[in-house]
Amino acid sequence: MIRLDKSLRAWGTPDFDAVLKQEIAQLDLDRLPLQQGLSGSAYVVDAPITTVILSVAEMPDVIRVKAGIFYKGVIAGCSCADDPTPVGENDEYCEVRLDIDKSSAATAVALAAE
Repeated sequence: MIRLDKSLRAWGTPDFDAVLKQEIAQLDLDRLPLQQGLSGSAYVVDAPITTVILSVAEMPDVIRVKAGIFYKGVIAGCSCADDPTPVGENDEYCEVRLDIDKSSAATAVALAAE
């Protein structure tokens, strides 16, 4: 589980979205369900991500955020000389739900349901 301490401290201020996006961008990519969100690639590329906050709702115990994440993926080939797989990165997008615990900043992250 991740902790978004700065985002919790910024809750209720005009800076919340910016702080949250910055904290998400600084996470190790394997802490987010990006691999499960791939649609046109086989593996997530270790490259910067861009986050868009789609919605925020205050619940009794958590701050629930739905966010869209733009990132890169790659189709891995066999690296043979005659491999027809083009080398290059694909643009990927998925939506995640973050539940930030209002008392501890512990944050559960999952792919958002369609």
